[in-house]
Amino acid sequence: MTKTTGMSTTRRQLLKLTSAAAIVSAAKMAFPSGAFAAGAGPEVTGVKLGYIALTDAAPLIIAKEKGLFEKFGLPEVEVLKQASWGATRDNLVLGGASNGIDGAHILTPMPYLISAGKVTQNNVPVPMSILARLNLDSQGISVSKEYAETGVQLDASKLRDVFAAKKAAGGEVKVAMTFPGGTHDLWLRYWLAAGGIDPDKDVSTIVVPPPQMVANMKVGNMDAFCVGEPWNEQLVNQGIGFTACTTGELWKGHPEKALGLRSDWIEQNPIAAKALLMAVMEAQMWADDMGNKEEMSAILGKRQWFNVPPKDVAGRLKGTINYGNDRVVENSGLEMKFWKDHASYPFKSHDAWFLTENVRWGKFAPDTDIKALVDKVNREDIWREAAKDLGVVAADIPASASRGPETFFDGKVFDPENPQAYLDSLAIKAGA
Repeated sequence: MTKTTGMSTTRRQLLKLTSAAAIVSAAKMAFPSGAFAAGAGPEVTGVKLGYIALTDAAPLIIAKEKGLFEKFGLPEVEVLKQASWGATRDNLVLGGASNGIDGAHILTPMPYLISAGKVTQNNVPVPMSILARLNLDSQGISVSKEYAETGVQLDASKLRDVFAAKKAAGGEVKVAMTFPGGTHDLWLRYWLAAGGIDPDKDVSTIVVPPPQMVANMKVGNMDAFCVGEPWNEQLVNQGIGFTACTTGELWKGHPEKALGLRSDWIEQNPIAAKALLMAVMEAQMWADDMGNKEEMSAILGKRQWFNVPPKDVAGRLKGTINYGNDRVVENSGLEMKFWKDHASYPFKSHDAWFLTENVRWGKFAPDTDIKALVDKVNREDIWREAAKDLGVVAADIPASASRGPETFFDGKVFDPENPQAYLDSLAIKAGA
């Protein structure tokens, strides 16, 4: 199928979106209150959602800006900026009724870590659920400009000797991520370990909130970091460092953020949970249209959302990557996906990879029942119900909750049916 000029979605996919939008419009006429389920509308008119200033929060922000929450019977949804992923966790533990939040744009592993009590105070479990994936791809691993002469890109081994020399001279090599056990932590660790650099022994990992990454590298507080956009692009635009690789080069089409909600909120408000999800799914369709990227960049750049120049958002959102080391790639295919390629669907096999990597690095015990934990937290059943009510065409609903074996840039293969074989194939892991 030939792609339309300047568009990342095919004509067929655009027809699908148009068809879905028409069905939603017709449904709204039938249910002016926004309640799409038969019978009563949503149990509540709002919900408190957290977000971090990252481009992959766009579905929540667009749903708010475009009135989609109101359209689906939830006019009082609040989309609240969080200072860090740690603050997101703390506010989820509190819950909306106690001046916290009920759900969030969240790093995919976090609902598992919170549900298992691995990152909560006194290790108290707080059951969480994942209703959708918010996006695929478009995170970055960026490096201070002092390492430009190494030529480091996808192969992190080019940093091994210079990092070792810095440590031998009494210096400390600091690499930053956004939350222990989160996606950025796992991408950074995978990249370093594939290059023969042990993230637990050869460098010091530090936690820095996404909006503070650029400022910290500017004053020399770190040597490298992994974070989502727009912060890698802003780093390049300010001439502070360069992007070694995007995470889509490690694993093209990889899952990233999720829509996570407290499980008790879903149990108390099942109709509202589905309505919320439908609004977010429609926002994902809108966000994936290349014709909307400039408007979306302007919206996200607003002071109340990210407070950044729209140009810091737009480039990589469209798939144009200025790495900042004399490499500029247009039409890379590595743009952030919100809907196409089943981006919204919460594949259980994807969640299994995150849990397996967290077993690798000691966040979960080796005997963790990965399948049982995924089945408990991942609510792909709600996604399927919402898609049906939204009128999503069958081709946009996966036949299976597993996408099967995944292959990474270094040739490693993850089979969700045999995670132990994957772990056995990895040379560097915690305690090895």
